[in-house]
Amino acid sequence: MTDVSFVALACGLIIGLGAIGACLGIAIMGGKYLEASARQPELMNTLQTKMFLLAGLIDAAFLIGVGIAMLFVFGKPFTS
Repeated sequence: MTDVSFVALACGLIIGLGAIGACLGIAIMGGKYLEASARQPELMNTLQTKMFLLAGLIDAAFLIGVGIAMLFVFGKPFTS
């Protein structure tokens, strides 16, 4: 395998595993939000604000990984 194929494989893993992690994180967080709001409905607005803030941070971490992968793909670090 050449260096370029390793870069493509690494970028696929970065994007794929990042997407799986972000989806699982948001799914678990959403489930916990529903449990918490069912237990204490008076805190629903506060919890919803915090949930959306954390969802944005989880997505931001995934998008940073996508940006790094795109840097590797289009930067062509192993070609002369």
